[in-house]
Amino acid sequence: MVSAHSNKVMFITGAGKRIGAFLAQAAHDDGYNLVLHYRTSEQQTQALANQLNAIRPKSCLCLQADFANKTDFSQQIATIQHYYGRLDVLINNASEFYATDLSSLQVKQYDNLFNSNVKGALFLTTACLPLLKIHRGCIINMVDIHADKPLKNYPVYSMAKAANKMMVKALAKELAPKIRVNGIAPGYIKTPIDGQMDKKIIQRIALKRKGNMQNIYQTVKFILVNDYLTGEIIKIDGGRSLNM
Repeated sequence: MVSAHSNKVMFITGAGKRIGAFLAQAAHDDGYNLVLHYRTSEQQTQALANQLNAIRPKSCLCLQADFANKTDFSQQIATIQHYYGRLDVLINNASEFYATDLSSLQVKQYDNLFNSNVKGALFLTTACLPLLKIHRGCIINMVDIHADKPLKNYPVYSMAKAANKMMVKALAKELAPKIRVNGIAPGYIKTPIDGQMDKKIIQRIALKRKGNMQNIYQTVKFILVNDYLTGEIIKIDGGRSLNM
């Protein structure tokens, strides 16, 4: 049986670990060909690509880029054009996430968080536009529920995700009707190291449980098949934002 997505190409940034790697595996299972971006996780990303290429030859391509230092992605786009000849979906998943104490905040921390969450996604998106327009492609940004209400001790990260959220809305307006742009705002998806924090957060979630990465991919699929959806950020948080 041939998948409906057997010729379609999905580009996932930050694809070597965590949500990015799960999205890659799930999309590959659904028949997508993949472009897997990494910054420093070459070993994990290449291992994932090797695993998926063993299942379906020439279905995965790895590309490296450092969003902190790069705004010209023409070489990466040329590689995609040469390898696949098309691009249908861009998922801007790459992100840095760490606390920033305002009393010791450094410019390099600000730059790092905004480069990874905003600048890199913006300039990569603009580089992808010519390929995306050909097949009326779709862009999905991984935002965060803290784009609306800041996470304590993470002011710069929260600010960067707020900018990422506005990017979704602004680009949806700029790129319609040929390209749709939407976002996904995850809540409590990963298990934290602090078990006490685990219980504290779960008590604030309406559904009283953590989400999983399958919930994220289910939303990706919904966005991709709903061709009358653009400019929206969908919260996948089990109702946690109701109690923030």
